[in-house]
Amino acid sequence: MRVVSVGECMVEMAPAGSPGQYQMAFAGDTLNTAWYLARLCPDWQVDYLTSVGDDALSEDMVAFLQQSGIGTAHITRLPNRTVGLYMISLVAGERSFAYWRGQSAARALAQDGATLDAAFAGADLVYLSGITLAVLDGDGRDILMACLAKARKGGVRVAFDPNLRPRLWANDAEMCEVVTQAGTHSDIVLPSYEDEAAFFGDTSPEATRDRWLAGGADTVIVKNGGDAICFAQRGATGVVMPEPVMQVVDTTAAGDSFNAGLLAGLAAGKAADDMITKGCQVAGQVIRGRGALVDITI
Repeated sequence: MRVVSVGECMVEMAPAGSPGQYQMAFAGDTLNTAWYLARLCPDWQVDYLTSVGDDALSEDMVAFLQQSGIGTAHITRLPNRTVGLYMISLVAGERSFAYWRGQSAARALAQDGATLDAAFAGADLVYLSGITLAVLDGDGRDILMACLAKARKGGVRVAFDPNLRPRLWANDAEMCEVVTQAGTHSDIVLPSYEDEAAFFGDTSPEATRDRWLAGGADTVIVKNGGDAICFAQRGATGVVMPEPVMQVVDTTAAGDSFNAGLLAGLAAGKAADDMITKGCQVAGQVIRGRGALVDITI
């Protein structure tokens, strides 16, 4: 299997335990999923597609990805740019974020369609998120979606997590329009019910599932926190109730790691309920640790 994950890797500053102390790491939603996939499936080729700057921090980030077993051949370097930064605040295990990404090179990751075509060629799966789309300008989004359409015609499957983050968009209407368009270029959609209900008015997880199916996806898994996860997979539908997780420390990357477990099972040809259970197991370990990237034993 060859997977290409597309998006923005950032510097993460996470609480280190004592008040006012933080630990620096590298993370980002699609990078988190790639990182966990590389651990779950060490025999796969997991590549990351982004842009970084030409400064020392950018080089440190690329070196980190390489050391993590993630392919960096499709990372472009842009002069006079750097990478974005975010800081996590935690209250009772729930996180909030502050961002600094004005000079992030990842905003230009889709400027050249030929670069994207080369990265997607020969891939089994391309993975992206609503955040990937949010950091791009309109031209970049158009180029990316055109390249996704071309890749699908060549047999590449596309997995998409809408990951609705209104602070990254000009307005809610633009966000909903763009992620809906991305769904039409996707085979697999991995929405979160709470977000979808807030911005699309869905009255149930099943309504979220059916809306994305109507957009053209053949597989939809609706994440729902600790509640029942409904799914549709090529005509079959069902519900999986995740095991409860005790002693939640930090929910950062819960959805990203769930996606990794899910995609690992999906690519292996497992049934939807089995791959959802795998995703829940991975996420359950992750939220017992601090920060986005946590050692797992699965």
